Amino acid sequence: MWPESDKTEKLLLRVGDGDTEARNELFTRHRASVERLIKMRLDHKIRRRIAVSDVLQNVMIEANRRLSDFLAKGKMPFHLWIRQIAKDRIIDAHRRHRGSAKRSVDREQVIGGRPNDRRSTILLAGVLEDKELTPAARATQKEIAKQVELAIAELPSTDRDIILMRHYEQLGNQEVADILEISEQAASMRYLRALKKLRDHMINESSSD
Repeated sequence: MWPESDKTEKLLLRVGDGDTEARNELFTRHRASVERLIKMRLDHKIRRRIAVSDVLQNVMIEANRRLSDFLAKGKMPFHLWIRQIAKDRIIDAHRRHRGSAKRSVDREQVIGGRPNDRRSTILLAGVLEDKELTPAARATQKEIAKQVELAIAELPSTDRDIILMRHYEQLGNQEVADILEISEQAASMRYLRALKKLRDHMINESSSD
């Protein structure tokens, strides 16, 4: 989902030397990824009130304004830094529009919910494949995707978020650890627990049909 880091690092070096063209290229390279993140994480009810493009523009403006500070102090990869800005702006959007959304948006779940990425859902379904799932539950990709997405929405917010980071944002275990400020081993354990909860939920739903 995110551009490869080697070229980003080279662009950052050029930006640090005052290269305006490199600065523009840096943000252009990450624009599509940030937009995809916003589409994935912004609640559908909120999107009736504020456009994805508006949130994207706010992220890019803020990132551009804060880039000098990142270059001077930044300890995390650029894509995780701009991701955090996007995440904060998404949370702000939910808080501003919580009245119209008719639900609380102060918890981490506001950037979760049902993801908007069918291909990632199908790939995740392959990871979750279990002999206890009935043939009917696996009949079509559309049915699989619907069940997986509904199951993700039912997870506790911390479990849902780590599933989204790993399978939809395509972040590695170490990147997730950096975001959560925990050890790589702890991030791995959280991910495995979240997968188990997701699989168990799908099995329970399947058996109750």
